[in-house]
Amino acid sequence: MNRKLIRSWALYDWANSAFATTIMAAVLPIFYQQVAASNLTGNQATSYWGYSQSIAVLIVAILAPILGAISDYSASKKKFLRFFAYMGMIASVMLAFVDSGEYLFASFLLIIGTIGFSGANIFYDAFLPEISKGTNMDEVSSRGFAFGYIGGGLLLALNLLMIQKYEWFGFSSAEMGTKLAFVSVGIWWFVFSIPLFKNVKEEKKAGQVKRNKSYARIGFSRVANTFREINQYKQLLVFLLAFWLYNDGISTIIKMATIYGSEIGIGSSHLIAALLITQFVGIPCTFFFGWLATKITAKRALTITLFVYIGIVILGYFMSSAAHFYALAICVGVVQGGAQSLSRSIFGRMVPDDRHAEFFGFYGISAKFSAIVGPALFGFVGSMTGSSKLGIFSLVIFFVVGLILLQKVDITKGIEDAKKKTVSNDKVDVHL
Repeated sequence: MNRKLIRSWALYDWANSAFATTIMAAVLPIFYQQVAASNLTGNQATSYWGYSQSIAVLIVAILAPILGAISDYSASKKKFLRFFAYMGMIASVMLAFVDSGEYLFASFLLIIGTIGFSGANIFYDAFLPEISKGTNMDEVSSRGFAFGYIGGGLLLALNLLMIQKYEWFGFSSAEMGTKLAFVSVGIWWFVFSIPLFKNVKEEKKAGQVKRNKSYARIGFSRVANTFREINQYKQLLVFLLAFWLYNDGISTIIKMATIYGSEIGIGSSHLIAALLITQFVGIPCTFFFGWLATKITAKRALTITLFVYIGIVILGYFMSSAAHFYALAICVGVVQGGAQSLSRSIFGRMVPDDRHAEFFGFYGISAKFSAIVGPALFGFVGSMTGSSKLGIFSLVIFFVVGLILLQKVDITKGIEDAKKKTVSNDKVDVHL
C-alpha cells in the first residue's frame, strides 16, 4: 500500500467536502431562503432550491458517461478532474456576489458549482481501483470519506464562527460572514487539492489505440458500446439499480434537510450546528463501517446503513423541533459515510480493470439521475400540497426497494465476471 499516494487521494475528499457541507448542505440553503430568495415565500424557496439541484445533476448525468469514456481512452482523468474542480471553486467564490432577491443568480452558481463538484468526483472515484488493489479497497474508500468528514467539518466549524461571531473577524454583519464563507470554500478546495494534482499519476494503458476520431465521437462510441455490454455484467447492473434507488434517498436528505428545517422554523444556528455534528459523528463511524465490512462483508454492512436510513426518513416526517433535527443529524452521521464508501468500493470490485473511468461514469450517471428524482419530487410535492412533509416521507420507497434489490446482488460472481471480461477485452482489437 502506497500510503503517500492514498493520503494524497484522500485529501481531495478533505478539499471538496467543503463544498458539500458549506454550500450544498448547511450555509447556502439558509442563505438562499433568507437572502437570495427573500422575495419568495418559504415554500417557494424550498421548491426552487430542489429544482436547481435537479437541473444541476441532470446536466452532470448526461455528461458523466461520455467524459468517463473519453478520459479512459485519452488517459486524462486528472486533466478532467482539475477542470471540473476549478469550475466548482470559481462558482463557490462567485456566490459572495449574490445579493437579496437574486435567487436566479444563486441558482445559476449553485448549478455551475454542482456540475464542477460532481463532474470532478467522477474522475476522483475512477482513481480508486488504481491506487488500491483488491482487498484494501473498502478501507481506502472509507478513508477518503472519513477525510471528507474531517475537512468539511473543520471548515464548516470555521464558517459557523464567521457567521455567528462575525465581529470577531472584523466583519460588519452575519451576511458578510456568510459571503466570505463561500469564498473560503473555493480557497480550501484549491489548497487541499494540490497533493492529488501533484502526486497521483495516471496509469498508462499498454498498447493504447491511436486516435483517428474526435474525442467527442470516441466518447459517444464507447458509451454506446458500454450500454450494449452492460447486460453482460448482470450483478453490476442489479447493484446499479439498487444504488440508483437508495442513493436517491440519501442525496435528497443531504441536499434538502437544511432548507426543509429552515422552512419549518428551526433556527439557522441550530441547523448549521447539527450538520457540524453530522460531520464529526461521521468520522469514526465511516471508519467503523469500513472495518465492519471486513468482518461481516461489505454487502451486509451496507444493508445495516439502509435500515437506519428508513428510520431517519420516518423521523424526518415527524420532525418539528431543533431537538428532532439534532437527533436526525446524529443518525445521518452514523451511516452516511459508510453507505457511500461501501457503495463505491462494492462497485469498484465489479468493474473491469481496463474500463475504470467509463464504468465509474455509469456509477456517476446512476448517482446523478437518482439525485434528480428526489429533490424534484420534494419540490413538486411541496408546491402541490403547500408542505414538504409528504415529500420527506415519500423517500421511504427508495430505501425499501433499493434494499430488496441489494439482497439479490452476488458480489463474488460480479467480481468473477469483471475479471473474465478484462481478459477477453485484452484479446480484442477494438476499432474506434
